[in-house]
Formats: sequence, C-alpha cells, structure tokens
Amino acid sequence: MAKKKNTEKLPKIGMLYLDYVLRFFDKSNFRGWPDKIETVTYHWKNDKDRFVKEVKRKKIDILIGNIPATAYETFREIARELPHVQFIPSMDTQFSNKSKENVTRFAWKYDIPIPKTYIYYDKDKADNFIEDTKYPKIIKKSYGPSNYGGYFVHKVDSKQEARNLLAQKKYQPAYFQDFVPMEADVRVMLIGHKPVCAFWRRAPEGEWLTNTSQGGSMDYMDVPKELLDLAVSVSKAANAEYWACDVAVGADGKYRILECATAFAAFPYIRDWIGQYLMWKFSNGRFAKPNIPLFNWEELGKMDPSVLRTLRYITFGKYTPSYDGAYFLDKKVRETEEGEMYLHEMDALYPMLLTEDRTKEEWPSEKWNFQDNYGKSIRKVHAKSNPMVKGELDSDEGSEEVEEKEVIVLTEKKIKKILLSVDGIGKKKAEHIMDKFDTTEIVHTLETAPEKFVEEISWFKKKFLSKLIKEWEAFKSTLK
Repeated sequence: MAKKKNTEKLPKIGMLYLDYVLRFFDKSNFRGWPDKIETVTYHWKNDKDRFVKEVKRKKIDILIGNIPATAYETFREIARELPHVQFIPSMDTQFSNKSKENVTRFAWKYDIPIPKTYIYYDKDKADNFIEDTKYPKIIKKSYGPSNYGGYFVHKVDSKQEARNLLAQKKYQPAYFQDFVPMEADVRVMLIGHKPVCAFWRRAPEGEWLTNTSQGGSMDYMDVPKELLDLAVSVSKAANAEYWACDVAVGADGKYRILECATAFAAFPYIRDWIGQYLMWKFSNGRFAKPNIPLFNWEELGKMDPSVLRTLRYITFGKYTPSYDGAYFLDKKVRETEEGEMYLHEMDALYPMLLTEDRTKEEWPSEKWNFQDNYGKSIRKVHAKSNPMVKGELDSDEGSEEVEEKEVIVLTEKKIKKILLSVDGIGKKKAEHIMDKFDTTEIVHTLETAPEKFVEEISWFKKKFLSKLIKEWEAFKSTLK
C-alpha cells in the first residue's frame, strides 16, 4: 500500500537579515522546502515599526536568523510585538549572543563550570577589586559588535596593568576572570543537542591565546567523550536548535566553558544540516531527521579547509554492521571514563533531539539587561504578558497588557534594613556587605547568583544566605 501523502499545511518561513551583518543562512540551506521562503531585512535606526509591519504583512510564522549584540534589546521588543511569530533561535536562546556577561549569568544560573568571574559596573568597586585581588587576571570586553577573535581579551599580571588597561579601553562593565592555565580549548558545534563538529585549538609556543586568528593551530582528532557531554548539557540548558561552545581544557584536567552562542563560523555543509534539522522540526514528519554520525569531523577534517568551504549537502546513511557507514563508526574504539566504546555505541548516546517550544520568557530585559538598567531605580512594574499561542487571538495584531504601578526606590537605607532583619547580621556586618557590594549589585546578586555572598565574604555562612533570601522574597512580595 502506498504511503499516505502528508498534506498538512506547512508554516510560513522567513529569513531574518540585518543590513551590514553577514548572513548565516540563505534559502539554499532549506533545499526542498516546497513553499516560498520570505526574507525580511532590518535596516537599523528607527526601523522597528516598519519591520514588524512587514513580518505581519507577509504572514510569517517562523523567523530564522541570528541577532547581533547591538540589536538584541530591540529584537526583544520586536518579538513581543509579534507574539504569533516563532523566532529561531528564540530570544532566550540568543541571550548569550549579546555579551560575555550574559554568558556568565547563563552559566551561573545553570551551574555550568566557567573560570571564576567578577563583574563590576561601579568604578570604585572595580578599583577595590583590582587593589585586593591576586594576579594574573583576564580582563575582557563584555559588550560590543566586535567581540571575537581574542582581540578584546587581555591578560594582566599586576594591579597597575589592570588599571592602565581599563583606563585605556574604558570597558563597561569591568569584567574579570581568574586566569586558568590551559592545555588547549575545543570548539563544539551542536544541532538538536547532538555534536556535529568539534576541533581542538592550541596556542602557539609560549602564548596563551588559542584563537587561530592569533596564530593558534587546530586539529579534529580525539575529542574526549566527557567534553562532548558538557557541551550537550550546555546546549540543552539553552534550549538551542543549533549551538557552539568553546570548552577550555585546563592544565588541572578540568573542563570549563569559555564562550557559547548561536552566532559562530560554520562550514556551508553544517548550515545545510541545521536547515535539514529545522525542516524536520517544523514539517511534522514530511522531512526526515538528518543522520549525522559522531566523529564525522575527524574524517572530513582531513580535507583542506578550502575544500570544506565548498562542500554542500553531505548526507550519511544509518549505521548497520554491513553498511559503509561502518567506515566512520565501527573501525575503532575510544577510551572513556566508562571504558572502551565503539564509535557506533557512542553515537547512540547522542541522539538529535527536538528543542522545546516555549511561550514564557526566561531572560526578560526588565530584569536581565544590566547594561542599560544599571543605576536606574527599582520600579514596581507588572511584566508584559507572555506571548499567546496561535488560536488565542482573533486578529493578526495581537495584544499585550502592560501595567505600571508606582515607582519604589530601593535606597541604601532600605537595603540595610533588609540585611539587619537577618538574625546574626548586625550593623557592622551589614556595613561590611554594603562596602563590598553597592545597592544595585546586592539586588542583582540576590536575583541571579546569591551564592556569591558566601564566596566573596569569608564570614557569610550558608545559614545567613538562606535567611537573607527568605527576607528578600518577603520584601518582594510587598511589591505585588
């Protein structure tokens, strides 16, 4: 009997482009999609309203494309004005694209191992840190449109070097990390949480930066399973359709995440694979899920990069003992912490998975846009309503209800009162905390990484932390 043809209507896909920004995808990455794929280009300046109207006019259901750091907050607003449109990757998934600070806060939330990191918006607090900390330290530019290639990552060996660098560069915030001696780092690319490419980057002799643009070397062989496991867990935390992360292999043998984002350099055939994955995701079975065997990159990586930059539409068959796919998956074994494993056994541990479709914002800008919100009063604001799913609205325009209540300024006096309400924290200890963290930092730390109080203040015990969190939650309840 002939297989019944799937006649379900496919969603309308649009390619999201921005003037002056390199395009990650084009229509050729979605070869075989039977319907017209629209394109919508954002022209910067005051183009938000026009852009929103064009997306609505073209009746786009899914808008695919990466958002650069300098447009991220604008597209947060645009996404809220288009509650029926699914952005791929979602704005939450692209949270880490905006800045190194966002990568850090993402890692703090999901307990992802990173070098110990310190972020200061207040100049005096940064200066105190520079005075008291141990060296060497890494200083990075957190925000900006050109945040790649290692050119905005600096190693300083003394407090004078740190002060001179920040005086010259004027980075805001001041972003420090402990210097972790590395053997190398590994870039891992994933699609549907499955590793599809991975390669080592090693620093030149006597240097510490591994970026190839800075003279580092690369190779594709023998990436450890345990490192891939970490990359998979990070991709799942981000709910990422496609993802890349840089994993430092420390001289101490530990793995730490250095960078992660949906914006990364990828060969054309990898972008084709992402297109195939998205067509599978959105077609309800009309398109097959791509099969991409683990460690395919070891064989493909033997080709000259100039060849790899021209390859398109690479496909693999499913593994069976008699199939030619055994060339990749059955010819050798790998040593893992669980013992020796055949490659086809390992491949089965890394299935390509569907990402979740979410309607609730995980990283709303009212709370997480530290760059623009720093120094502003804490306001009592009802969050914008979550985007509605299809079918809930009668019109294409949609609606959002925003309720703003009275302004409540969180003064030093108010913060001190909250601290003093904790049993065991007296006047001197409260003042010590407020010398270490300013008012805004205390609020942000309570909201995002309260364990930093224990890490940064020697006498601050976990029992104080649990009591302080309880008092903070009680205070916030009075704002509702």
